[in-house]
Amino acid sequence: MSLREELEQFNSGFIAQVAEDVVSTMNSAVQTLASSGLVDLALKEGQHAPDFDLPEIGGERIRLSELLNAGPVVITFYRGGWCPYCNLEMQALQSALPEIEAAGTCLIAIAPELPKFASQTRDKGNLTFPLLSDSNNETARRYGLVFTLPESLRPIYDGFGIDLPASHGNSDFELPMPATYIVASDGTVAHAFVDVDYTKRMEPSEIINILKTL
Repeated sequence: MSLREELEQFNSGFIAQVAEDVVSTMNSAVQTLASSGLVDLALKEGQHAPDFDLPEIGGERIRLSELLNAGPVVITFYRGGWCPYCNLEMQALQSALPEIEAAGTCLIAIAPELPKFASQTRDKGNLTFPLLSDSNNETARRYGLVFTLPESLRPIYDGFGIDLPASHGNSDFELPMPATYIVASDGTVAHAFVDVDYTKRMEPSEIINILKTL
C-alpha cells in the first residue's frame, strides 16, 4: 500500500469517528491557510536551501552544509509525534530508508517538538534516521513554512489530548506546513513538496525516483 493510500484510509476512518462540526472546523482551517498564499512564500525548487545547525535527540548537532559534503540530503518537516499523519509518513520513510541511503543520500526529519518528545516519536516508530528539534520553528520559518494554529482549532486539539505548548516549550501555537525538500549536494533544492493539507505527504517512491536522477 502506498503512503497516499495509507493516509487516505486513516483519514476516512478518522472522519467517520469525529463529530461533523469538528471536521468542518478543521477543513475550514485548511482552506483558510490555502487561501493565505503561504505556500507561495515557501522555499521552491531551484532556490538555495538555507543552512541550519539543529540538535538531534542525543544532543549531537547536525549542520546541513556538512551533510551536503557527503551528498544530497532529503529534509522532511513534520508537525510532531502527536500527529498520526506524520507518524504514517515517518514509517513510510523508514521503510524506504535503505533505498534512500543506497542513493548516497542522507534523510533527516525536523519538527518543533522538544528533544524528549522527538525521542518518543523515534521510539514509537523504531526510526533510525535523525530527528531534529527546531526550537521556535526557527529553521522552518527560514524555509517559509510556519503558520499559527487558528484559535478555532485549539480547543479541538486539547480535546484530542494534543498539548502544543508542552510539546514545543512555548505558547506560540506555531506549526510548520508538512514539507519535503530534496537538496542536491551543491545546496540547490532539486525538488520541493509543500502542502497546506496535513493529510498529504510526498510519496517515498517519488523521492527515490528523483534521487536516481541527481
